[in-house]
Amino acid sequence: MVKHTGRPGYLQIADDLRAQIRGGALAPGSPLPSTAQLAEEYDASLSVVKMAVGILRNEGVVIGQQGKGVFVRDQTEAPPAGDLAGEVAELRTAVLDLSARLAKVEEQLATSTARRPSRGSR
Repeated sequence: MVKHTGRPGYLQIADDLRAQIRGGALAPGSPLPSTAQLAEEYDASLSVVKMAVGILRNEGVVIGQQGKGVFVRDQTEAPPAGDLAGEVAELRTAVLDLSARLAKVEEQLATSTARRPSRGSR
């Protein structure tokens, strides 16, 4: 639960998750609970939880896998801070995935629009 100490809730959550990872309660490769589960556990909003997880991602403590979740990164395999090539590769993968998903949505939209009668013909 986030305490009213004056320290932002997202930092408190990030600190607690980091401590669980370092303490072994969340082992390398294991998934973090969902954003909704974390929000309930910490009695915080989804946006606060997302900010906390974002901090851990930026630190390289966890890694997100599109459509699968967020997982504890094996710290022995973590890229060194400032590994620009690794970050670019991760961004490239995300962009390719988003491009494919956007193409599907556009295709579905075009199909549904083509089947819909125009307003003037009603």
